[in-house]
Amino acid sequence: MATIVDVASLAGVSTSTVSHVLNETRHVEPETKKRVMSAVKATGYRRDVLARSMRRARTDSIGLVVSDAGEPAFADMVHGVEEAAAHNGLSLLLANSAEDPARERAAVEALLDRRVDGLILARVAGSTAGLLERIRKENKPLVLLDRLADLGGDQGQVDQVGVNNQAAMAALVDHLTSQGHERILLVSGDLRVSSLRERYDGFRAAMLTKGMAVPPELLCEGTVTAAATFDRVRPLLATPSGRPTAILACSTLLAAGALRAVQHEGLRVPGTMAFATFDGFTYSDLFQPQITTVRQPAFQLGESAVSLLLQRLENPAAPATILRLESRIEFRRSTSNSSTD
Repeated sequence: MATIVDVASLAGVSTSTVSHVLNETRHVEPETKKRVMSAVKATGYRRDVLARSMRRARTDSIGLVVSDAGEPAFADMVHGVEEAAAHNGLSLLLANSAEDPARERAAVEALLDRRVDGLILARVAGSTAGLLERIRKENKPLVLLDRLADLGGDQGQVDQVGVNNQAAMAALVDHLTSQGHERILLVSGDLRVSSLRERYDGFRAAMLTKGMAVPPELLCEGTVTAAATFDRVRPLLATPSGRPTAILACSTLLAAGALRAVQHEGLRVPGTMAFATFDGFTYSDLFQPQITTVRQPAFQLGESAVSLLLQRLENPAAPATILRLESRIEFRRSTSNSSTD
């Protein structure tokens, strides 16, 4: 393996000059720099990144752990993190926890072992405060992404970035109730997930504000798969007398199960059933009818997470920052009053 001494010898310069060229730590005349880079290429010299990172106490890498990298919103967040990391000269190490606390813990430990400069974490439903304490003890900057947490004590000092879920849900409720819908089925999923809990709370608060009751049978909680959601929703649609006139799904996965139940019962959207979802589907414009969807600024969430992490690296003692970005609602035919709109 070629060494820096080999490069210096071939280029006819000192090893310190080679170091200055490679690390851009001092001005070197263009002709000299050209000879050094030619020597690097000729010898096949590769810098020892690990040794360099140990000297600098930085690895120029960050870790990202998400609960489902294949889900559309999370995929866009990953792209946002990746783009921002690359723009700032950082390598990204990505792990998928698959909504499993044990896998999340293992992923965090692996990233800590690799001495990443900081972590971005979209927590699983059963994530524990102990995991955050573990990261804190390692003195690693941490940003919580999408799934925010109300942390007390010392753990309250954690940077976080997410969206204003309650405001988006209130706007959806206003849209549906203005069209005369009163029996609205909320498919909220696992309420241990903070973003789903916020949407659930936002729905109940919005309905209460409008003086409308929320019967327990119209709150579909706890399902974590599309199949389980189908099994829970289908019986609620089978009896015309008690059937809801609209469905709000709090995630893409929940929407898939609920839509399958609607199809199974032979109901028409929007003819006999209005339908809206958070996050939505890839290539949603191909759906017929097109579905009203709350779109998170997912890419921007990823970019903002990196920005917060870099700020924390520069100023470890600064107060924690919690960012709430605004979603946008794409009102489509699935919540139209007319099936021919």
